[in-house]
Amino acid sequence: MSQHSADPAPHSTVATVTGRRDWWRDAVIYQVYPRSFADGDGDGMGDLAGIRSRLPYLRDLGVDAVWLSPFYASPQADAGYDVADYRAVDPMFGTLLDADALIRDAHTLGLRIIVDLVPNHSSDQYDWFRRALAEGPGSPLRERYHFRAGRGENGELPPNDWESVFGGPAWTRVEDGEWYLHLFAPEQPDFNWEHPAVGDEFRSILRFWLDMGVDGFRIDVAHGLVKAAGLPDLGSHDQLKLLGNDVTPFFDQDGVHAIYRQWRTILDEYSGERVFVAEAWTPTVERTAHYVRPDELHQAFNFQYLTTEWDAGELRTVVDRTLEAMRPVGAPATWVLSNHDVTRHATRFANPPGLGTQIRTAGDRGLGLRRARAATLLMLALPGSAYVYQGEELGLPDVVDLPDEVRQDPAYFRGAGQDGFRDGCRVPIPWTREGTSYGFGTGGSWLPQPDSWAELSVEAQTGVPGSTLELYRAALAVRRAQADLGAGDAVEWLRAPEGVLAFRRGEFVCVANTGSGSVTVPMRGRVLLASGEIAESDGEAKLPADTTLWWTEATG
Repeated sequence: MSQHSADPAPHSTVATVTGRRDWWRDAVIYQVYPRSFADGDGDGMGDLAGIRSRLPYLRDLGVDAVWLSPFYASPQADAGYDVADYRAVDPMFGTLLDADALIRDAHTLGLRIIVDLVPNHSSDQYDWFRRALAEGPGSPLRERYHFRAGRGENGELPPNDWESVFGGPAWTRVEDGEWYLHLFAPEQPDFNWEHPAVGDEFRSILRFWLDMGVDGFRIDVAHGLVKAAGLPDLGSHDQLKLLGNDVTPFFDQDGVHAIYRQWRTILDEYSGERVFVAEAWTPTVERTAHYVRPDELHQAFNFQYLTTEWDAGELRTVVDRTLEAMRPVGAPATWVLSNHDVTRHATRFANPPGLGTQIRTAGDRGLGLRRARAATLLMLALPGSAYVYQGEELGLPDVVDLPDEVRQDPAYFRGAGQDGFRDGCRVPIPWTREGTSYGFGTGGSWLPQPDSWAELSVEAQTGVPGSTLELYRAALAVRRAQADLGAGDAVEWLRAPEGVLAFRRGEFVCVANTGSGSVTVPMRGRVLLASGEIAESDGEAKLPADTTLWWTEATG
């Protein structure tokens, strides 16, 4: 493991931030991708010190919690999702003392901290795996992973037909002839969760970070820990299946739920309402609901919503199905439009429908931004918890023209599976109009930023009426002030023209026009916020295409 594993862990004496119960049910959670948020030491790579310096910005934005993507010790074969030491901070991001200071500062500012946990696989530099390789066939440590003999006359073929999500076989052969399983990059061998030592290790890791004061965990590949007995062939090479859109022998196996019930008992020992969030790609939202039963996890990402096109009918269907699926298990719905693995929605909505979540063209920038703003107000008006990916509050598009030589997404180099263009949504965000990296740091940035980002920076948008940043600030302030937003588990749909979604939540009304032309809708109340210009007259509002309006029937 990393040399930092020997460092004594600082013991946080700062209590988890206080506040109302069940905070997570309607929380707005902001995802920070550490290497691209803020650079505190000028080396071109974001770090914990940089994040810590920008926490007041997040407080003022109006979010409730911050989710940090991995910052653990790692060879960085997959941007930190290949962990070499779960109890150490990678030197590129800082130290455990930096993590402790960040957690303390966040709590002082009223922000909660959620950290990524990567339990499906480790790095190939993890101590267990390195020793397993060195000890050879028959090593007890190989039982903590999935080592198998190959098929074919001389074992020259992989043990089964599974393919990596990143493309190519999900098996790599080592020098002694055995093969090991990796559903992602070869540098990310999958744990064997049937082995008791794996469960013991992760229960210990949970306690380590809970004792540090974190408020919860986002569980990476939460649907992948358990594999079907015997590792049977998939029998299909449809890569879409590998992303959780169908039942497979390596994703969404029922055995994962026993693991999470054990974890929940640990979390419930700690005060402050700590939470689990599942990254679980499942065939249906109904399957997703299994992860958030009362004795398991608290939330699960709603990927069905993220992948829905900007279409009123499709959006209403996924909203209804989500609320209906979550209601029986008593879990809140979650809503998300962008993250570090998919094209930013300002670019996704700028392109024709049907291109998926990794897009290689810029599309119509103006159209994409209008739709992104409208989609944000729609999302923030729905009951449940919402996730915001860093930079979306600036209206940032994907950078679709990065030179090949700067790309680092491992899927890009595998040539199959995912398209491998995730670097475009990971470009460091701009803070100022000027500087070598627009305020990201003093030493440039690990991925190049477009010149156009100067006018998308926090500095350029702050205090500017109508800017996307001020829209987000206003929307989050209204959401916090309006008791009906976020709470509950249902919406009251209202009659609306074709292409328009309209619903009431108490005295609050949201109307979203996804169509190509303006529409006139009745409005008997006071405008709270709109994603674009609207016209009001005689109890009606005229909404242009790709515009969302919030209004309240309250007279006060």
